Amino acid sequence: MAKPVYQTAMQIVRGDLIRLALDGVFDVVVHGCNCQCVMGAGIAKAIRSAFPAAFEADRATTAGDRGKLGTFSSAQIVVDGHVITVINAYTQFHWRGRKPLVDYDAIRKVFGAIRSSFSGRRIGYPKIGAGLAGGDWPTIAAIIDEALAGEDHKLVEYAS
Repeated sequence: MAKPVYQTAMQIVRGDLIRLALDGVFDVVVHGCNCQCVMGAGIAKAIRSAFPAAFEADRATTAGDRGKLGTFSSAQIVVDGHVITVINAYTQFHWRGRKPLVDYDAIRKVFGAIRSSFSGRRIGYPKIGAGLAGGDWPTIAAIIDEALAGEDHKLVEYAS
């Protein structure tokens, strides 16, 4: 089956988002989280392992709070003098249930908040909401493009 074709203004790089952040390519790393304070699968699990402070920031929020949708928690990590802000973007309520689990309005809201808080910084993210959450990537990409128009932001497609 052929991959769907979509138009996007975002830059796309192949690699490992965490490794690129550790190498100083990004100032801000965004990943999608559910509102349950678990970070137990997918990129969230890798973020939890690589950046324990990001998991601590998630755990400092209230588990199961729907009010978190469209907001974020964050942690700053210093690597060789470079500050990386890891954003836990609350883009889905739960990891269980019928797909899609992603909340498109939450993606719109959180990326607007990210733009407000981190304008001018280099932002990297995976296909938020399109993996385990089952969302439609062309729809999500369009939302991110609109929210981050004019900013230095890149989609990192995983390649080891």
